[in-house]
Amino acid sequence: MDTEQELFNYIKGRYLEDLVKSEHPYEYHDCTSTLYRLHIELKCRHKHYQDLIIEKDKYEALVQQAERLGFTPFYVNATPKGIYAFNLRKITVKWVTKKLPSESKCQDQELVDKTVALLPVGQAVQL
Repeated sequence: MDTEQELFNYIKGRYLEDLVKSEHPYEYHDCTSTLYRLHIELKCRHKHYQDLIIEKDKYEALVQQAERLGFTPFYVNATPKGIYAFNLRKITVKWVTKKLPSESKCQDQELVDKTVALLPVGQAVQL
């Protein structure tokens, strides 16, 4: 999957027929399934890693929004080796600070300190 739209279409077509995209592009979730009570953040990575990164502010906002609605927060990553879905209620995260690009979409930029969790793909459900 190259884009979050392709990932969205795949999940909607195979797993969550009622999946609806977020109305605002800068919200901390990309889509919601009311039927299955899921709040989902999507991420496409062009390289596979054994540990996938989630930023602390994104994690906290996703979990808080989901809990406020009584939904389950999910973080779904597509890599060249598969699609990995993390139920954020069922995993324990450990926060670390890493030097990373300020935006994931841009290549040539200075690195900034970001607080992130490393999510082992072994703790995900592979779709």
